[in-house]
Amino acid sequence: MRIVILMVTLLGVLFASYEPKQRLQRNYELLYADVPHVTTLSDMFSEGEWYARVRSNTLGYRFNDENEEQHNSLSSAIGGSLILQSARYIHFDMRVGLYYSRAFFHVDDHDVYYLKGASDLLSRYDYIRTGTQSLAVVGQAYVQYSGIDDSYIRAGRQLVESFYTRSNDSKMIPNTFDALLFHSNALPKTSLTIAYLLKEKLRGHSRSHALFAYGDANASDSIAPYWSENDDSVMHQGITYGRLVAAGIDPQTPLLLVEACSDAMASLHVRAAYYLLPKLLSSAMLEANYRMDVGSHWSITPGVRLLEQFDEGAGDIGGAAYDGSAEGYRHRDSLHARMVAARLVTRYRNYQINMGYSKVFDKADIIAPWRGFPTAGYTRSMSRYNWMANTQSYRIELQINPDQEGVYNDLFIQTSWLYTDADERKGFYDEHYYYVGLIKNLRDIPQLQGRLRLGYQESEQEEGDGLDVRIELNYLF
Repeated sequence: MRIVILMVTLLGVLFASYEPKQRLQRNYELLYADVPHVTTLSDMFSEGEWYARVRSNTLGYRFNDENEEQHNSLSSAIGGSLILQSARYIHFDMRVGLYYSRAFFHVDDHDVYYLKGASDLLSRYDYIRTGTQSLAVVGQAYVQYSGIDDSYIRAGRQLVESFYTRSNDSKMIPNTFDALLFHSNALPKTSLTIAYLLKEKLRGHSRSHALFAYGDANASDSIAPYWSENDDSVMHQGITYGRLVAAGIDPQTPLLLVEACSDAMASLHVRAAYYLLPKLLSSAMLEANYRMDVGSHWSITPGVRLLEQFDEGAGDIGGAAYDGSAEGYRHRDSLHARMVAARLVTRYRNYQINMGYSKVFDKADIIAPWRGFPTAGYTRSMSRYNWMANTQSYRIELQINPDQEGVYNDLFIQTSWLYTDADERKGFYDEHYYYVGLIKNLRDIPQLQGRLRLGYQESEQEEGDGLDVRIELNYLF
C-alpha cells in the first residue's frame, strides 16, 4: 500500500494540472473521448489515442468466527491497463486493451480458496499450478464498423454491457467476451443490441473459456479443475464440462443475447432483454420505470421488473439448484424459474432514496453467471445476490450527489440496508446486510479517484457475521 500511495503521489505531482482523457463512472464503466475521423490508413493509428490507468485494490475479510467455509484474509494488488483506440478510417476503427495485476497475499496453496472477492486479483487456476501471483491478459481486441446510420458492428474480444452480461470491472481486470455484436440507435429514442457470444474471460482468468460449463477433470485435469471454466459465484455447478459432453452438447455452447431500451413515451423507460443457450436454457426480462415530477426539485419513479427463465434441457443435466444439490426444491430436475422485483425511487435535489423488493418464486434458482445481476438497482448490495428459489429481499438505499459522470468532485455516498428472507430448507439463512460506499476525485488532481466500500453481514447462521472492506485507487491518464 505504501508503494501504491508513493506512485500515485508522484503521478499527481507530475500531472497535477492534467485534464483526464477518460472518466470512471461509479458502475466502473469508463467514458472516452469521441473517436476522430481520418482520411488515410496511416493516420488511423497516428491519430489514435492511448489511454492508461494505474490502479490498486485492497480487500479485507473479517469474520466473527472462522470455519471450513470462511477464513479471515487481507489481500491487495497493483496493476493497470493500457488501451489503444484507433481513429476511424472508412467507417472502421479498432481497440486493443492490455491489462495487468500483481496480487499480494500470504496463504498456503490450498487456502487460496478463501480469498473470496480477492480471488479476482489473480488467476487461482494458474497460481495452484505455477505459483504466479501476476495476471497479464489482452482484455480487449476488436474491430468496429460504423457505416450504418446510428449503428455499429463490433467483432472480437470486447466489453458487453447488457442486462445479463457486464464487464463488472470492480477489481483489476474486466469481464470480457469473444463476440459479434450489433448495436443501433436508429429508432427514435430507442436502442437495440444483438450479440452472439462465443467465449468469456472472467476477471480472475488468464484465458478465455466456455460461457456455460463448470470445470471438471474432463475440462482440464484433477488439480482444481473447477477454476478452469466458468467459475462465477452463481454459475450452475451441476452443468459440468463432462456432463455436457455426456449429454451430447458442446461445452462451448454460444450465448445469443437481444436487448432493447426505449424512452419513446414521455417519462416512461422500458427495457426488455432475452438470452438463449441452445438446448440448455433461456430467459426473458421486461422492465418499466415511470418518472413523475413533483414540483421543481422532486421526482418519484415507480419501477417493476419481471423475469421468466425457461428450461430448454439444462435441468435434466444439472438440476434446479445452482450449486447442484437440489435439496429442498419441489421440482429437482427443472430450471423453470420466475422473479419479480419492484421499487420506488424518490429524488430531491442531490438526494435519492430507493426502496426495493424482489422475490424469486419457489421453483428453481435464477441462472445468469456473466456478471449481470438480475436484482441490480432493486435489492443488490455489493456482493449480495438473491437468485435462490423461494427467496425474498427488501432494501432501502440512500445516494447523495449521484448526478456526476466520472469525475466526483463532490463526495458520492451510497448507503443501504438489505434484508434477505431465505429458504432454510435449501441450506440458506436469513441475513441483514449493511453497506456504505464512497467515491471521490481530488479537485486539484481530477484524474485521481479513490473508493471505499464497507459491507457488514449479520446472519441468522451461527458464525455467519462478518465485515468486508474494499479500498481502491485509480489514476487515469
